[in-house]
Amino acid sequence: MIGLLVVAGIILLILLFIWALYNGLVRSKMRVGEAWSGIDVQLKRRSSLIPNLVETVKGYAAHEREVFEKVTQARSALMGAHGPAEAAQANNQLTAALKTLFAVAEAYPQLRATENFQKLQSELSDIEAKIAYARQFYNSNVMDFNTKIRLFPNVLLAGPLGFRESSFFAATEEEKADIKVSFAR
Repeated sequence: MIGLLVVAGIILLILLFIWALYNGLVRSKMRVGEAWSGIDVQLKRRSSLIPNLVETVKGYAAHEREVFEKVTQARSALMGAHGPAEAAQANNQLTAALKTLFAVAEAYPQLRATENFQKLQSELSDIEAKIAYARQFYNSNVMDFNTKIRLFPNVLLAGPLGFRESSFFAATEEEKADIKVSFAR
């Protein structure tokens, strides 16, 4: 009888451990999802602003068609991205294209002086800061989640329970490189 109670107690403790582990991993995975939605919202806000910015610059630098096409293509890639890894890659392409667009705008002092351009540039700067914060928050949650599923004894149960590592939202070294722009004709 006592042996049966001890075995039942051990089984109960194991089940409670698995239950607590599972709930902790689900909670952590939900935080990753919530953090991703914060990035997604900011990326969509920036994507909505891009057409206005491009049209404003186009009025002054109509001959820079290639720059506008790259910005438009990068924006489309970001809007069509599925998941953090694909969105990170598209975001980095858009960031590079925007650097080029602003480099073009630097060549037109009258454009930089317009109220509309300044307002759009200010809004974009604000959104970029929010994206950076959201990225940091997301990556922090991903790190916590990935750490949880790698720790012992969690690592023994996380895989069989269906938990997989999440991807960080990061730029590659190649995408961090400065953009070279030449105005020589």
